[in-house]
Amino acid sequence: MGLLAIGTPLAWPEAAKVAGHVRSWGIEQLLATWKRAKGKERDALLWGDEIEYLVVCFDDQNRLVRLSLRQADILEALAHDKELLKQGGGVPDVQRGQVTAGLTAPVFHPEFGRFMLEATPGKPWGIGFKDLLQVEPDMKWRREIARDHMEATEYPITLTTFPRLGAKTNSLVPEYPLSGERLRSQFLPDEIANPHIRFPTLAANIRSRRGRKVQVNVPVFRDTNTTWPWKDPTVDYDLHKWPEDDDVRNGAAKDNFIHMDAMAFGMGSCCLQITFQAKNIDEGRKMYDQLSPLGPILLALTAATPMYKGFLADTDARWNQISRAVDDRTPEELGEAPLKSARWRIPKSRYASNSTYISQDSRLRPEYHDPDLVVDEDLKKRLMDGGMDDLLATHFAHLFIRDPIVVFAEDLKELDLDKVDHFENLQSTNWQHMRFKPPPPGNDTGWRVEVRPMEIQITDFENAAFSVFVVLITRAILSFDLNFYIPIPRTTENMETAHARDAVLDGKFHFRKNPFSNRPPRSNTSSGASTPVMNGFSSRPASRPASPPVGCVEDEYELMTVNEIINGQSRIGGFPGLIPLVESYLNSMNMDVETRCALARYLQLIKRRADGSLWTAAKWLRHFVQSHPDYKQDSVVGEGISYDLVKAAERLTVHEGSDGFGHEMLGRR
Repeated sequence: MGLLAIGTPLAWPEAAKVAGHVRSWGIEQLLATWKRAKGKERDALLWGDEIEYLVVCFDDQNRLVRLSLRQADILEALAHDKELLKQGGGVPDVQRGQVTAGLTAPVFHPEFGRFMLEATPGKPWGIGFKDLLQVEPDMKWRREIARDHMEATEYPITLTTFPRLGAKTNSLVPEYPLSGERLRSQFLPDEIANPHIRFPTLAANIRSRRGRKVQVNVPVFRDTNTTWPWKDPTVDYDLHKWPEDDDVRNGAAKDNFIHMDAMAFGMGSCCLQITFQAKNIDEGRKMYDQLSPLGPILLALTAATPMYKGFLADTDARWNQISRAVDDRTPEELGEAPLKSARWRIPKSRYASNSTYISQDSRLRPEYHDPDLVVDEDLKKRLMDGGMDDLLATHFAHLFIRDPIVVFAEDLKELDLDKVDHFENLQSTNWQHMRFKPPPPGNDTGWRVEVRPMEIQITDFENAAFSVFVVLITRAILSFDLNFYIPIPRTTENMETAHARDAVLDGKFHFRKNPFSNRPPRSNTSSGASTPVMNGFSSRPASRPASPPVGCVEDEYELMTVNEIINGQSRIGGFPGLIPLVESYLNSMNMDVETRCALARYLQLIKRRADGSLWTAAKWLRHFVQSHPDYKQDSVVGEGISYDLVKAAERLTVHEGSDGFGHEMLGRR
């Protein structure tokens, strides 16, 4: 969501004049934070999840479903519910009909879209196994609370995108005129964005800096009756209200692509995010690095976005669409024009996959770094002169190649080193698939790592399962000192692979073959009793120094399926699999049978999603549309189909099966 500061925002021409000033002050605030917090130790191992909802409004009489723009009213009702505040001591356990003590009431937040809500637990989760079992009931409770503060016709649904967002008619309630001054969109009104001044300013300044509207083009799914070449029938080539309306006449809308033209098409998507607090900065840096190669795998496993604007797409995931929706790069920065006023060409959008490793791990080889990394060398030098090491200085100097998009005039009066507003101005608008977060001043929060690539899932069970899975992976990484390093360009490629239809089954991803340091595989008989052995691999104890990197980097990784990465390769000496690694970690811990069985239930979902016996949400949604009696095999998701689809998703959330998901989502392979 980013900072929700209050002030007088500068339009882009004025903000551009002070961009260097904001960057410089942001670096000074970062240095002050780093000096204060670099020695923080023994912070509690805490974590939290973020769930985002679409608020839909059903018109059952006319078989219509639309997005409700009543975010502010719903948040107001939640904020003034005195009875809700009294419930902070307990959460209804939906499965057992009991009350789970010790949980506090969840917190609801605004998001970019006025049709969105974000919900987080009332306080961070601990790392104990009992905490993991409270996540699902808490997620169910959050949805119930949200629903209780809505109109009778409204429901908080966890779909990544609304099937007909931008279809011009019957997608929003209330409806507003299109092509407002901020977005200048053909398809969405300005009123779709949260009215807080940060959001419309962000959208307007991205467009202004870029010099044209954003261009979000998603390949349309070609069905048997889809006209080919296909032209997006919602595009109006004769619109002449704003200068940017020339974009479509200049090639912005491409044949065979669904065309979208506003930030809301990206930031109006819902996701599942997890944030961990490490015990110190070194552990945080290690978690950041080791979780980074897992990002594309998590994206493929959670793929849930097969349609946009009332059309089936030929992709399954949302990430690239958000990336394009907030891409503020100019033609010079994109390499479309010679460099004149721009400082450099920038390979990626500010919403993109990671481009840096930051851990001071002896196993981090120079060959793993991104050879095309762009860094502000002056800011890097300032950080290093202030005592920061090269790796971390490089990371932040890379993030700070961007301009601040929203600048408040009041913040330019003086530099306050006890604040981080200028630092967060850049940090919070670099939306990478992992985020390294320094401790904020004024409280005891430690160094944190945010995991950002996952798509929101339809049911609370699924969202809880993926949350628990990521937590357990971090525990296995730290306990076994696992090594998932691959060259950053391979992770970038993997993120592209994850978008393809059925990438979870058909895609091949670059992944490290041996996660146990840099040593070659050992036979099972050579390992000690206390050392986990999986599929011919033996992990070294965490206290033993890592061996220096040896051999060719290209020999350290290979192309694998998601099933091989999650469940392991069958051949001797093959990759052991993330689930077996987690299970080995769990087997090394003391826990009661009930807890172990409950965690196994979550891991079973991940296993089945990877082997195809349980469909991704994207596959289920696509199958629903293609099997609907109103569908004409022409790629069009009509109003009636959309209504039935969202109704079916609602039923899944209300009537999850005993296995945690509706049987409609079981694979039919």
